[in-house]
Amino acid sequence: MSVSDDSKSKEGGLYETVKVLVQALLLALVVRTLLFQPFNIPSGSMMDTLLIGDYLFVSKYSYGYSRYSFPYGLVPMEGRIWASEPERGDVAVFKLPKDTSVDYIKRVIGLPGDEIQMIDGVLHINGTAVERTQIDDFITTDQFGNVRRVPRYRETLPNGVTYDTLDLTTRGTWDNTGVYKVPPGHYFMMGDNRDNSTDSRVLSAVGYVPFENFVGRAEMLFFSVDEDASAWMFWKWPWTVRGSRLFKLL
Repeated sequence: MSVSDDSKSKEGGLYETVKVLVQALLLALVVRTLLFQPFNIPSGSMMDTLLIGDYLFVSKYSYGYSRYSFPYGLVPMEGRIWASEPERGDVAVFKLPKDTSVDYIKRVIGLPGDEIQMIDGVLHINGTAVERTQIDDFITTDQFGNVRRVPRYRETLPNGVTYDTLDLTTRGTWDNTGVYKVPPGHYFMMGDNRDNSTDSRVLSAVGYVPFENFVGRAEMLFFSVDEDASAWMFWKWPWTVRGSRLFKLL
């Protein structure tokens, strides 16, 4: 083989490598934009449904697509296409109305037109208290090794969706509220950790969430590490991975 032939072979090999990489990146972008997007949980506002250190897939197609379905909201479109409305009880990722660069994850509690109120820590929807039963406490350990027990309740929404909530006290800041009237085209979102969640109850910070701001529905945990661990420290996985949470459906 001549020097020129060898050079062409190397150039051809480099071209093929670059082409494969570009195709892989485009495929990943399509999957992330249209199908599934990974998120990780940095706070305890959805405990114990979601824990700090959980990694999950969010389905982008569940509610259709808006400009917030695309990276950095670059596609200049209004409203949603192929829209399918969220259902009460869905765990959903949305863009914070006050700052659309921030992603939040909460549970859909109020639909357009609903009246939502908290009375002594009990959720009321359209004037009726949501069924709530106290179950075993949620037990956690702080950074100093102290065991902490938090009262845990099982709530059942009017459509039959059941989930667990944490409620440290019935006298918390947002345990007694006025009536929230959910506007048309908006949703009322709440965290499952009721005394440690900045959500739609706080109108100045979150408030009612426009349908356009929804990114997708949380579907499944695909990875989970202890709160004080880092996912990239793979050499610690045998001790830090929460095996019981892997591939858990939400």
